[in-house]
Amino acid sequence: MTAIMILGLVAAGLTTVAFIPQVHKTWKTKSAKDLSLGMYLIFTSGVVLWLIYGILRKDIPIIAANAVTLSLTLVLLYFKIFYKE
Repeated sequence: MTAIMILGLVAAGLTTVAFIPQVHKTWKTKSAKDLSLGMYLIFTSGVVLWLIYGILRKDIPIIAANAVTLSLTLVLLYFKIFYKE
C-alpha cells in the first residue's frame, strides 16, 4: 500500500465518518425536520457519480468512501421522507 493510497483512505474515512453523528441524532430523535431534502438529494446524486467514477478507475479509497457515504445518506433521505416531524 502506497502513502498516497493511505492518505486517500484516511481522507475518505474522515469525510465518511462525519455523517455518523447526523444519522445517529436523526435516528435517536426521530426528527429530520432540520435536514434539507434538496441538499441531500443533490449530495446523494454526487456521491453516486463519485462511486461510479471510483469503480471505473478501480480506485479503492473512492469506492470505499462513497459506498459507505451513499449508505449513510440513503438512511438520512429515508428518515427525511418518512419521519413526519
